[in-house]
Amino acid sequence: MTAMENEKNRHIAPSALLNKIDSPSDLRKLPLEKLPEVCSDIRAFLINSLSSNPGHFASSMGAVELTVALHYVFNTPYDRIVWDVGHQAYGHKLLTGRRDKFDTNRKFGGLSGFPNPEESEYDTFTAGHASNSISAALGMAVASQLQHDSPKRNVVAVIGDASISGGLAFEGLNNATITKNNLLIILNDNDMSIDRNVGALNSYLAHLTTTKAYNAFRFKVYRLLKKMHLVSEKQKDFILRFNNSLKSLIGKQQNIFEGLNIRYFGPIDGHDVERLVRVLNDIKDMEGPRLLHIRTKKGKGYTPAEKDPASWHAPGKFDPSTGERATEPTEGVPAKYQDVFGETLLELARVDDRVVGITAAMPSGTSMSIMQAEMPGRVFDVGISEGHAVTFAGGLAKDGMRPFCAIYSSFMQRAYDHVIHDVAILKLPVTLCLDRAGIVGEDGVTHHGVFDLSYLRAIPNIIISSPRDEVSLRNLMFTSLKGNHGPFAIRYPRGKGHNPMWKQPMKELTIGKGEKLADGDDVAVLTIGPMASKAAAAINRAAEEGISVSHYDMIFLKPIDTEILKEVAEKNCQIITVEDGIKDGGLGSAVTEWLNDNGYDRKVTRIGVPDKFVPHGKVPELMKLCGMDEDAIYEAIVNARKSSRS
Repeated sequence: MTAMENEKNRHIAPSALLNKIDSPSDLRKLPLEKLPEVCSDIRAFLINSLSSNPGHFASSMGAVELTVALHYVFNTPYDRIVWDVGHQAYGHKLLTGRRDKFDTNRKFGGLSGFPNPEESEYDTFTAGHASNSISAALGMAVASQLQHDSPKRNVVAVIGDASISGGLAFEGLNNATITKNNLLIILNDNDMSIDRNVGALNSYLAHLTTTKAYNAFRFKVYRLLKKMHLVSEKQKDFILRFNNSLKSLIGKQQNIFEGLNIRYFGPIDGHDVERLVRVLNDIKDMEGPRLLHIRTKKGKGYTPAEKDPASWHAPGKFDPSTGERATEPTEGVPAKYQDVFGETLLELARVDDRVVGITAAMPSGTSMSIMQAEMPGRVFDVGISEGHAVTFAGGLAKDGMRPFCAIYSSFMQRAYDHVIHDVAILKLPVTLCLDRAGIVGEDGVTHHGVFDLSYLRAIPNIIISSPRDEVSLRNLMFTSLKGNHGPFAIRYPRGKGHNPMWKQPMKELTIGKGEKLADGDDVAVLTIGPMASKAAAAINRAAEEGISVSHYDMIFLKPIDTEILKEVAEKNCQIITVEDGIKDGGLGSAVTEWLNDNGYDRKVTRIGVPDKFVPHGKVPELMKLCGMDEDAIYEAIVNARKSSRS
């Protein structure tokens, strides 16, 4: 970094201007020419805060001017702003009364890292998964009209160029054209999602243009004709279609949004806050759906983030003056589960030409990028399109390939019907690799992967598994490739494993066969996945108290190891199940159902996520909150021993 860049990025305390803005109403009292200063203050604040309390950095830095302009023009919270995903909403939080609490962002009991209506009336809808803003905002716009809100309520959907490629966004766009509404859509185009955007729509947006003079002229003519009663609302759609066709003919370019009868404006510079304000004021009172296309730069205002926006999406701690990011020691440290997956997938692909990789906009987040670097023709990043990813995998499998489809557990929820209809019914050999399974930590309620065991278990023809460690993950991946088992789900957690020596030869496992890790007679503990390590620690503590505990790693939830279940049932001892997922419908439910179906009357204590949504915080804090940490398992063992002897 040059000395000039170093000085440019050196942290300075925000001016008194930001400190005087406790709500958007304070912002709206400022003259227009003061808004660039507010934007500079927000960026300085974010650089300072996020350097020590990490979060989503580059996206929020790129959306500062848009955030300021929206709250300056619209009467929030009466007017609605619906954020998509919410990675870019930190500036929004600063302007809506949460500046002084921002040091609690993503901490247990503090501010959520995403917009959350339970946190603030300015957060109009839940955000965390992509592509839902248009549909939700359209619903709000229609609700306002049906309830005859007065004064008129404006509704704005903010969506990124990656999110708009999602199927739900297109469903919303399609419905917006046939439903009476005054929805304004802001397309924030920064040519990035987390990794570089892919797909034809991204290429299309990169070349889309409409002149400012043309839009201004068209709007003026329409207002004049309407004032002269020469055009009505009924005639407007016909005129709009004719106008769009004429413009496409003259400009030799088809505008996809105007092809859907959505008024299109832009693209304009999304970092020119004063122009943004003027344009928003010009179009906010127009009738009918319209879209404003703005161009922004992810990481704007901080040189390292501008140069490498993917790495600075969520960079962790960094030195604000130099941009140097904090690093952790790597020698002798266990690998992340995602990296074990990525390297193992490459190993399998090298020896089996049928192996292909599929990810939904997360090549680096899933470590699919490891195989992609060596075999780009056999890795497919389909963008934010989880449903398509699964059906695409089904098509590949139907004609002889062996796809490994790596998607975060919470995002796989969006592809549930595709798993059933396009993979499970035909028993296609697709390996569903569910990264970030279980409690994930600071990203919170929208990102915890706690439902997969339950929602997949109800589907016929599917194998469901979870490795207790890195070696087990490799073995499960290898096993899924052997034979023709049909759909094979492997769920594994976020973060590091426990074994630095994980690069061991892979072996094929017996489907539906668990493993006894310890023998005992007083209590039986059945675990699935990495929760085995917490259970083992609790069992060792119990042994010091003279409690004899058997421990079984079930490995497979479906088919479940009935030989283990019979052995445990005939021990005539109390049973404890432990899982990193919602306990209703998961391992505990499966064990209880089998015991009941086979005539065994045994007490089962189920440890897992309770029937509630889990907030954000560090993983140990959330494990304790849910009653599923080592202490909770130990207490359950002690109580089970007491109950069996009473």
